[in-house]
Amino acid sequence: MNYDLLLQSDHWLSLNYSKTFIRAISMSISDPSAAQTPLLDDTIDGCLDYKGRPVRRSSSGCWISASFIIVVEIAERFAYYGISSNLITYLTGPLGESTATAAAQVNAWNGAASLLPLLGAFIADSFLGRYRTIILASLVYILGLGLLALSATLGSISSSGGQNADDIALSSSLQFQVILFFSSLYLVAFAQGGHKPCVQAFGADQFDTQDPEECKAKTSFFNWWYFGMCAGTLTTLSILNYIQDNLSWVLGFAIPGIVMAVGLVVFLLGTMTYRYSVKGDEESPIVTIGRVFILAVRNRKTSYSAIAAEEEARGILATESSKQFKFLNKALLAPDGSKEQGEVCSIREVEEAKAVIRLAPIWATSLIYAIAFAQSSTFFTKQGATMDRSTAMMGFEIPAASLQSFISLSVVLFIPIYDRIFVPLARALTGKQAGITLLQRIGSGMVISTISLVIAAVVEMRRLKIAEEYGLLDKPNVMVPMSVWWLVPQYALYGLADVFTMVGLQEFFYDQMPNELRSVGLALYLSIFGVGSFLSSFLISAIENLTSGDGRDSWFANNLNRAHLDYFFLLLAVLSAVGLTLYVCCTKYYIYARWGRTF
Repeated sequence: MNYDLLLQSDHWLSLNYSKTFIRAISMSISDPSAAQTPLLDDTIDGCLDYKGRPVRRSSSGCWISASFIIVVEIAERFAYYGISSNLITYLTGPLGESTATAAAQVNAWNGAASLLPLLGAFIADSFLGRYRTIILASLVYILGLGLLALSATLGSISSSGGQNADDIALSSSLQFQVILFFSSLYLVAFAQGGHKPCVQAFGADQFDTQDPEECKAKTSFFNWWYFGMCAGTLTTLSILNYIQDNLSWVLGFAIPGIVMAVGLVVFLLGTMTYRYSVKGDEESPIVTIGRVFILAVRNRKTSYSAIAAEEEARGILATESSKQFKFLNKALLAPDGSKEQGEVCSIREVEEAKAVIRLAPIWATSLIYAIAFAQSSTFFTKQGATMDRSTAMMGFEIPAASLQSFISLSVVLFIPIYDRIFVPLARALTGKQAGITLLQRIGSGMVISTISLVIAAVVEMRRLKIAEEYGLLDKPNVMVPMSVWWLVPQYALYGLADVFTMVGLQEFFYDQMPNELRSVGLALYLSIFGVGSFLSSFLISAIENLTSGDGRDSWFANNLNRAHLDYFFLLLAVLSAVGLTLYVCCTKYYIYARWGRTF
């Protein structure tokens, strides 16, 4: 048997699933004594170290490298949520925007921040590589945060001008502050677009899927990755929001910049331990997949009998995958019927294109979940701001934005339970490596999210009833005598839903994309929440226009005691139920990609 030929072939995952094992057999044949001693060559195919040398399994990657990468992600989440979690308060406070306008602005920014990773991932996978993109994005991130703090400083100077200050000068200063603020805000979004997909993909790259133990560890990596993210978020919501609300917005924007700089230093300290994926001289996988679609369209008039003959000539076995999206199989033939090298697509290229198409229905049906997710940093926060937020500590009130910490706290508490208890028990029952399939995990979170929205609507109905009973309908600045702890269940259930759906989507879009496009896969996952935020903004604007006018208060009136957030939450619950139904229908036809793990 020609083992060298087998080792060089990467046409199908089934042929190279265990290269180390085949290498060991080859060594034992050529040198029987080698079978009695451990392998000296523990290098990993397709990876190099920081000096461009073959990387050794024993001295690189895995949890040591992943730890450095998780730290920089904690810092980035601390910085990101240090802005986004309390952004609506800053917009409706120092910048003086209305509730509906501020909510739309927050959703638009979150949408941009979640869509820009598509650009960042493309740049990383096609040009710079993930490591360089992370460093460059981190530097831009720090710059954006610094300018954001500077814009808040201008606001402090303007507000201290007093009544004797020139009104025109103040107006000009405020205009410049707004321009600088939003420019800095979107610079942070741009930096996050390069940082977010690359850091997670680079972290997952530290685990070799061809090694059974490392493959199992990679499953845990996605759980602990999200644990680290939420730990950073929890710290932000517990400390930074209080600083912003009670001490200084300048300090509240400057601290994330400092933390981000520290995170970058920690990331650089791990440089010598990382595994760097080898990028060959082959053309971009995006171009390759695009060519599949182009050839399939050009060959649209080709009969399926010709395709069947070509498949038989190539020895392609009839599988579920080959039967699905069969029109793409036409890319196996050139438009003029020739079969010259470079004129047709390979079987693997066609399968990669099919894998991308299969993700589309899952992506689309996850959008409703993303719309629901967007409310935790907007209307949930405004809801809590009207309620009794006092604590046992004299004179201390919980900042409304800090209520989001219950989402992170729920994640931090439940992920260890999920990873160490639920997965092993489910694995014993189902025999699946991850306990349940990724699609089942995602769907479970969608169910929990729907329940959370129903609870949010019920709590809001109670808040409005209490406001009416105490005669506060026209007194928006008076606290409603209802404890803010009533909001904890909806926040906690949001966190539980994230453990299932958010983590599941991350691993799903990483694992089901071709190896060369995994940064793009994670960017597609993030784009779900980007498009979801834009859809949320559109939905809010549409409802605002439909429910206002003729002297009526809209569902999102500045006076929340006259608004109807309960109607909005119930509408989202209905949409979530519809989205869940469509999602379940799509999962029935999904075929897992061959290069993914065994599900």
